[in-house]
Amino acid sequence: MRHGKKFNHLGRTASHRSAMLSNMACSLIEHKRIHTTVAKAKALRVFVEPILTKSKEDSTHNRRVVFSYLQNKEVVSELFRTVAPKIANRNGGYTRIIKTGFRPGDAADTALIELVDFNELYNPNEAEKKTTRRSRRATTKKVEAAPVAEAKVEETEAPVADATEEKTEE
Repeated sequence: MRHGKKFNHLGRTASHRSAMLSNMACSLIEHKRIHTTVAKAKALRVFVEPILTKSKEDSTHNRRVVFSYLQNKEVVSELFRTVAPKIANRNGGYTRIIKTGFRPGDAADTALIELVDFNELYNPNEAEKKTTRRSRRATTKKVEAAPVAEAKVEETEAPVADATEEKTEE
């Protein structure tokens, strides 16, 4: 019986489970989203959210604690440099799980787990900041400049045609 057992063991030993969750957390931080099963995504969310909370305060102690979970220097530096500033004003809920259907081979329920602040589709504020504003005057000047260039091309073509006619007459 599983009375009082709060987390999913995922059919693995404790060492295998911790290694798998560590690797999945590294992949999530590195790629900002991963595809997996729903059970693993839910277990990963419980594993990675406290790590993301630790990364919000950049101190040597927090870096060492996070490294003890992730065991990857590059991912720890990525976490503290790029992910932590984006999630600094968020109080929790750093990840999103989206169910994506069933896997063809074994019909396992699959999901996409992603970092919430790194999805451009759901964050319209980030998309608005990236667009540049253009005035109408710039487009009208370009339109006016185009006929002048065409006229110059026509002028240069006409004398060339006359010169060839003169040579044929002689």
